[in-house]
Amino acid sequence: ELHPNIEKIIRGLKEYNIPFLSIKNDALESAKKLLHVRSRLRQNSERKIALALGLFNASIDASVLEAKIQTQKSDVVTPVMFAYKLFETARKKRKRVVLPESCDERILRAAEIVLRRDVCDIIFLGKEDEVQEHAQKLGIDIGKATIINHLESELSEQFCTTFYEMRRARGLTLQAAKDAMIHVNYFATMMVHLGYADAMVSGAMHATADTIRPALQIIKTTQETKLVSSLFFMCLKTKVLVYGDCALNQNPNAQELAQIALSCAATAQLFGIEPKVAMLSYSTGSSGSGTDVDKVREATQILKTLKPNLKIEGPIQYDAAIDKEVAAIKLPNSEVAGEASVFIFPDLNTGNNTYKAVQRSSDAIAIGPILQGLKKPVNDLSRGCSVEDVVNTILITAIQAGNV
Repeated sequence: ELHPNIEKIIRGLKEYNIPFLSIKNDALESAKKLLHVRSRLRQNSERKIALALGLFNASIDASVLEAKIQTQKSDVVTPVMFAYKLFETARKKRKRVVLPESCDERILRAAEIVLRRDVCDIIFLGKEDEVQEHAQKLGIDIGKATIINHLESELSEQFCTTFYEMRRARGLTLQAAKDAMIHVNYFATMMVHLGYADAMVSGAMHATADTIRPALQIIKTTQETKLVSSLFFMCLKTKVLVYGDCALNQNPNAQELAQIALSCAATAQLFGIEPKVAMLSYSTGSSGSGTDVDKVREATQILKTLKPNLKIEGPIQYDAAIDKEVAAIKLPNSEVAGEASVFIFPDLNTGNNTYKAVQRSSDAIAIGPILQGLKKPVNDLSRGCSVEDVVNTILITAIQAGNV
């Protein structure tokens, strides 16, 4: 039985999760019995699995095992292959990802998985004692992470001065620059811009604008792109598809639509998906007419001029793009129809509704939105994101950082 004083201490720690085990035997007998306890890894033991996989990768040369396994090559990337490649590629890139929302439980749990798998370095923003205390209350180990108090950091002066110099021509005052750096997203974005971190993931507790605005003001777009767009990796049961743009650009013109398609194709290639681009419309080939179809047709021609070797088809309907039997009837000679891997929607209304319909109707996992076109990667989370969503976004962002 517990000593009354010990029991009082434990009952006083109401905010902490403390494992408690009562035994009938003495210490020696209990130690003997522990020798016969079988440890198990269950399907839902996410933390144990992450730790086990991290230990495995640290101890075993997986490439030797892979070389011994006979596999049949295929252009189709399955969800299992995609998830495996995310971890392996991120591990090879080994980048530093800053997470400004350190008080969110999902962020902490995702960070623990990433740290246990040893795939990238994590930086939190916040007061170290508060972040550590919150993690301890949840029983989460983030000991390998770096924690920076942005309100007291020695980097603040440099960040304020840099931001002021960047924006004073637009009317920004030095005081306004200092006020901006109090916000975790601005501070984290400046860390990425100046090389103190390689990438940033935010949005679990902030609106999309709060994540993207600092990135547009500080990091800015690449010279080749000039347009920030987004995509979702749609993990279906047997394959992974790319949907763009389903989150940012409301009604892109033909030139912008072509740029979105270019960015999506490049991102697909980066993650091992062969880009076969379908420029979607309510009409296939030359069967229809109208302003909306003409926009897609013009965007397709622009894209073919810019990238003549890219496999692209448009305008094309969704069924003809994904179903080989329908494709054989509507576009029998197309190298994309029926085999498309990258789907470009004509506007945000169509894209956003379609990705959500597919996600909810087919139990697909939608990873995103993943941002494209920035000089350095910053990605936005949905405020309804799960721990798995955060983990996937961290890995994708780290991989993007390795390609900058």
